[in-house]
Amino acid sequence: MEDGQVTTPFGRRPVTLALVRRQIATARIKQGASADKWKVFRDASEAREVLGLQDRSLAVLDALLSFYPENELRQDAQLVVFPSNIQLSIRAHGIAGATLRRHLALLIEAGLIVRKDSANGKRYARKDDDGSIEHAFGFDISPLLMRAEELACLAQQVAAERIIFRRAKENLTISRRDIRKLITAAVEEGAPGDWDWIETRYLELVRRIPRRPSLADLQNMGREMDVLRQDIIKLLNSDDFSSKMTSNDAQIERHIQNSNTNHPNELEPSSRNELGAKPTPENQTEHLPIKTFPIGLVLRACPEILNYGPEGQIRNWRELMTAAVVVRSMLGVSPSAYQEACEVMGAENAAVTIACILERGGHINSPGGYLRDLTNRARRGEFSLGPVLMALLRAAGHPVKVAG
Repeated sequence: MEDGQVTTPFGRRPVTLALVRRQIATARIKQGASADKWKVFRDASEAREVLGLQDRSLAVLDALLSFYPENELRQDAQLVVFPSNIQLSIRAHGIAGATLRRHLALLIEAGLIVRKDSANGKRYARKDDDGSIEHAFGFDISPLLMRAEELACLAQQVAAERIIFRRAKENLTISRRDIRKLITAAVEEGAPGDWDWIETRYLELVRRIPRRPSLADLQNMGREMDVLRQDIIKLLNSDDFSSKMTSNDAQIERHIQNSNTNHPNELEPSSRNELGAKPTPENQTEHLPIKTFPIGLVLRACPEILNYGPEGQIRNWRELMTAAVVVRSMLGVSPSAYQEACEVMGAENAAVTIACILERGGHINSPGGYLRDLTNRARRGEFSLGPVLMALLRAAGHPVKVAG
């Protein structure tokens, strides 16, 4: 081991063999190696969970890199930055001193930077007669250059796993939608079969989905949902179903022709208030007006509900309310809870509330109880959909304009 390749930290900070090994490895960066510092930073950001980093750790790393004057990290360059804690805190968006030190330690533990402390622990640079930096004490960012290829591979792996996770989630969502709609169609059209038992199986599967599912959870639940969907399809393809449906074709056709296509799905809440009728003494209930938002804004904030619309799309309020009924049943929300929400909030806002609950499903233990609580708050004038939709828009990365 050559002299000067290893430095120990100042003060009470201990030295570890892992730290020693990192410093030795850093001194062996391939001759002529170089990398764009912001590309390396983006790769580290992508792989932050693998590296055990938090968002603030990345903010501190971003601040450290901003003190390095060049965009390119080079093996033959001086790769030590030496900002004070005050300067570093300012560029890290005002992060507190104790928090700053904690995240610096995380970056060191992750092997992205190395401390190069002076005798008194101060950070500074010693310059030669020409004004060039001869020796610097602070944070050595050369591990980023040494690990540039490794971080790029980690970032690609994380991106690939994210795609697999998203597809598994999409497949599970499609299976849930298919099963829910097939059960609804079978019940509405009188298909033979124990549909109560099938729906119980379905709801049990839904309840077993974790709030924060892993990829394995999604894949396992997806397989079980596929089995149930295939069981339903086999039942719908049975001889009993085919003969019953054939004998009823004429009746079904006449029913469709005689039906008013503007009427809501019969499984939707059927209060006259929901259908837009003026309240009468028989149907009047306490109803606090809640602002109805543009449907385009609702769908941007709650894109998950699009999967439950006709043909996977929602073009108007009636289709949103129909999709909300499907989601209501899928989430295990009782018809009475949804009926009460429609009477208090109005049908459109109740449907939007269901869409919001679906969007935040991983954070809500009991959708039915949650809806009843929101309904009670709306009755008291304490609930507004505006902040909920704005929060969902921000979480999805959509720009939100603040009035005033």
